[in-house]
Amino acid sequence: MLVAAPTKHVPSSAADEHLNELVRLADTAGAKMVGTLRQRIDAPHPKFYIGEGKALELREQLKHATADLVIFDEELTPAQGKNLESFLGARVMDRTELILDIFATRARTSEAQMQVELAQLEYLLPRLKRMWTHLSRTRGGIGLRGPGEMQLETDRRLISRRIRDLRTKLETLAQRRATQRKARSGEFRAALVGYTNAGKSSVLRSLSGANLFIEDRLFATLDPATRAVDVGNGARALVTDTVGFIRKLPHHLVASFHATLEEAGHADVLLHVIDGAHPGWEEQKAVVEEVLAELGLGERQVLLVFNKIDRLTHAEEEALRERVATLFAQDFLFVSAVEAGGLDALRARLLQELRARLAEVELRIPVEDGEALAAVYREGEVLRRSENGTIISVVARLPRPALGRLQRRNGIEIIGAA
Repeated sequence: MLVAAPTKHVPSSAADEHLNELVRLADTAGAKMVGTLRQRIDAPHPKFYIGEGKALELREQLKHATADLVIFDEELTPAQGKNLESFLGARVMDRTELILDIFATRARTSEAQMQVELAQLEYLLPRLKRMWTHLSRTRGGIGLRGPGEMQLETDRRLISRRIRDLRTKLETLAQRRATQRKARSGEFRAALVGYTNAGKSSVLRSLSGANLFIEDRLFATLDPATRAVDVGNGARALVTDTVGFIRKLPHHLVASFHATLEEAGHADVLLHVIDGAHPGWEEQKAVVEEVLAELGLGERQVLLVFNKIDRLTHAEEEALRERVATLFAQDFLFVSAVEAGGLDALRARLLQELRARLAEVELRIPVEDGEALAAVYREGEVLRRSENGTIISVVARLPRPALGRLQRRNGIEIIGAA
C-alpha cells in the first residue's frame, strides 16, 4: 500500500507525478502495489505523519487488501515509523528506505556496495529501537536493564564501528581514484549527470559503442562507468556516466556517494541529460541542480542535453525548443540516443569544447622529423604552416600530453603561445 501526503502548497499535477514516481520506485524494488492512500496536509502529524483519521482508514484498507507493507512517499521520523507499525500491524517503509533498498540490489562493484551499506547503516542507527520491540527494555540502574536494551547497545556499538571502517575504506578508494585522475589529467573529460532514467547510459553507450547495462527502470545504473569517446578529427574525450538523481534524494546517501560523484567535480564540462519527453522535466532539472549545488558543483560549466526527442512530434519539439530558449540562458542541445545520427550534435560540441581547451603554440620542427609532424596533425589542430629551408613552422592547438611528448624530442623548438 502506497501512501502520499503532500503539503497543500504542492500543485495537484506535481502531487500526481510524485505518486507515479513512488509507484515506479516500488515496482523497481519488486513490490506489488494493491492500493494507494492520499491526504493533503498542512504539516506532518507528529505521531503518524498523516492524520489519525487517515491512519485508521489506512488500517481498514490494509485488512481488506491483505497488504503486508506500507510505503510512505515522505521520510518518516523513527518515532513515526514505530507508531505506525504498532498501529497498523504491518511493516512500514518510507521513501528513503525504499531508495536504499533499490540501491542495495543495483550495486555491482565493491565500492558501490560499501557506499550503499554505509548509507543504510546511517539510516538504521537512529531506528534500531523499532527492531527490538519484541524484547523487554526495562529501564533502571545497572543490572535492571532487559536483554533488549543490552542487545540494542551492542548493535549500536557494532554499527558505529562498521560505519567507521567503511568510511576509512572509502577514503582509501577515493585517494586511489584521485591518483588515477592525475594520471589522465591531460585528457578532456565530460560527466553525464541527470535525473534517474533520463537516458544517460543510453547516451554513453551510443557515443562510445560500449556494451553498458540499459533498463527502463529507475536507478538502472548505480556504478559509474568511464568510456573513451571518439569526437572526430582523431580527438577523443573521456565521458563518465554517474548515478541518477531523484526528488528528495536522502542526504546521507548523497554523502556516502560523494567520492563517486567527485568524478563529475573534476570534469571539464557537465552534460546535464534531461528527458525531453517527460512532462515534469522542469522539476526534474531543478532537482538535479539542487543536488549539484549541494555537492559544490553549482558553478561548473553545464551543457543541457535534451534526450529522447524521438518520442516527440515535430510540433512538440519546436514548442520545447522555444520554451527552453525562453527559460534558460544556458547552451542546450536536442539529441536522441536511439536514432541514427541522433548524437552528432553532441559529438561535435564535445570536439568544440575540447579544442577550446587546447594549448595554442608555435612549433619549429626539422623537416626530417616527419614522425613529429605527423603527431601534430594526428593529435592536434593545425592552424598555420610555413617552411623555411630545413625548418617547418607550425602553429597548432595541442593537448598538454602531446605537447609534453613533443618537447622531449631532439631538435624541436616550442616558441610558446602564438
